[in-house]
Order: sequence, then structure tokens, then C-alpha cells
Amino acid sequence: MHFYGKLVVAPLNIVLYNVFSGHGPELYGVEPLSFYFINGFLNFNFAFLLALMSLPLLLVRAVLLKWPLHKVTRLILTLSPMYIWILIFFTRPHKEERFLFPIYPYFALTAAVTLDTAQVILYNVLPRGVRRSHYADSTGWFSAGFCFLYATLCVSRVVALYQGYHAPIDIYVELHRISNDPQIHTLGPDKPVNVCVGKEWYRFPSSFFLPGPKWHLQFLQSEFKGQLPKPYGSEPHATRQIPTHMNDMNREEPSRYVDVSRCHYLIDRDSEDWTAQEPNYSSLPDWTVVKQVPFLDPGR
Repeated sequence: MHFYGKLVVAPLNIVLYNVFSGHGPELYGVEPLSFYFINGFLNFNFAFLLALMSLPLLLVRAVLLKWPLHKVTRLILTLSPMYIWILIFFTRPHKEERFLFPIYPYFALTAAVTLDTAQVILYNVLPRGVRRSHYADSTGWFSAGFCFLYATLCVSRVVALYQGYHAPIDIYVELHRISNDPQIHTLGPDKPVNVCVGKEWYRFPSSFFLPGPKWHLQFLQSEFKGQLPKPYGSEPHATRQIPTHMNDMNREEPSRYVDVSRCHYLIDRDSEDWTAQEPNYSSLPDWTVVKQVPFLDPGR
């Protein structure tokens, strides 16, 4: 209430905009059901599959061990939030990986439950002569093998992401070095500095990466035709004011753009599929390359 000047219920606003509005969430793109399965496997590999199997396997375990009904009911209620969340978001036409982030802890929990259940089921099918006093003593190799596979795939993905996509962070960190290099940054300390982005606008990490309050992110027109972000104003209680030049239909807002002649620095990605609005800036005579970092082009 303090920052917005009124009561704001974010979850309610999300539901009203995405479910009960006339346009729904389709304005920001539509993805098939496979989108979440692919992203879930990329982030959690085989643990994601175990998480989805947790409830069916628990019911099998309950039948094998003849659990009482109240115990089965309690376990179903414990696991149900994850399945309810999946049921809601997997069926929405607009899908984003961040929509699954709130239940990431549930993926870890239910995967562990499935792994433990699999050990119990495996213990019950082993010959009696092989079984020990506790199921974990006889099937520990199973969980250890899975954890080794899971950890190996997780580390490989972390390395792959860093090797392929660390370039934007490296470039924005470089701005701090440039701001302290008088041979490159010749503007005075009190002069405003425009750091411009075109097609790479969505990889801007945070304003904390800009060297100071006089440095501003600016947008160049590109092939993207949606509504770009707009920063809060600098006046007191700016967060309580409704910003101008906004719309709730994701329509392009031309007021966001600046002319390239106003840019002091430009952050862009070289690519072969350049267009009139997305030229290969590094090859133009008006620009000098200060820093380059390799970046993975998944399309190639």
C-alpha cells in the first residue's frame, strides 16, 4: 500500500488479467503443452519425471504395504498443490518457464518421495535372501546411482549455460570498467549517458549493472513489435502514479524509442539475419567495438 498508494492484491490482478479479461494471456504468445515438459526436463532432468510420477507410485506403495485410508488421504493432500498448479498452468495457452518457478521446491520434494517409493517397491520384489532388515540397506545403490546421474546432468547444464550464454552479463559488467577509463569514456561525470539496446532488450539484467544514476537504458526500434518496459519517474512517490503511454494490449509504443544518434554505447548481438531495423551495428563506420564476447546461436 505504501509504494502504490492503494491496496494491491497481485495474485488477484494476475487472475483478472489472464483469465477474466477479454483478451486473456494470448497477447504474449502461445506455446504447446510440450513447452513445460521440455523446460521441466532441462531444469530438473530425470527428477522432473520422478516428480510427475510421485502420486501414482505412492498409491502403488500404499496398496503393497496396505496403508490405512487416513494415511493415504494425508499423502494425497500433501502432494496435491503441485498437481493443482500443473493442472492450471499447463492448460493455459500462454506459457513461460517462470510460471513453474513457485513449485520448484515441490519438484525436489516429490522427486525424493518417488525415489524413496521406488526403493520400497524394488525391495518388495527382491528375493527374500537378498533383502536386509531395512529397505534402504538393500536398495541404497539405486538412489545413489540416480543421484550421481542427476548431479552429473545438472553440472553439465550449468556449464553449458555458462559457456553459451554468459556474454550479456560480461558485457554489462564491462560498463563499469569503461566508465572509469578516460580514454574510452570521455563524457564528464555529470553528463547523462545513454546505453542503447535493440533486439537484445530482453537480456538487460538490471539497472544495478549501470555504473551510476546518470546512466540510462534506452531502446532502439527493432523487429519486436510489442510494448517495451518503461521505468518509473524520478519525482517523489513516482510508484504511486499511473505512467503515461501504457496499454494493456501489448501494442507497440513508439514513445519508447530513441534515435541511434543519441546513443553513447550500444549493446547488440552480431547475427547473419540482419534487417533494416536490426542492422549489424559492429560493421557500421559510426561504431567502434569496445568489447566482444562469444555467444551461442542456437539457430545455427
